[in-house]
Amino acid sequence: MKQKGGFFLKVKIFDESHELDLEEAINEFLETIEEKDLIEIRYAVSTMYDFKEQIYCYSALILYRD
Repeated sequence: MKQKGGFFLKVKIFDESHELDLEEAINEFLETIEEKDLIEIRYAVSTMYDFKEQIYCYSALILYRD
C-alpha cells in the first residue's frame, strides 16, 4: 500500500516454537528499521495438545513503513 510521500506499508510475520527465539528474531528485525517507521506489533500465542505433549506457537506481526 503506497502512502503520500512514497512510503509503502509492509508487514513482517514471525513464527517460532520458543518465545526466546521469537524475541531474538523480532529484535534483529527491529535493528534494520528506523523507530519512526514502526507502526505496530501484534503478538499471539497458540497451543495444541497431541496426546503426548503440549505444543506452543509464538507469533508476531510487525506493521512498518518501507
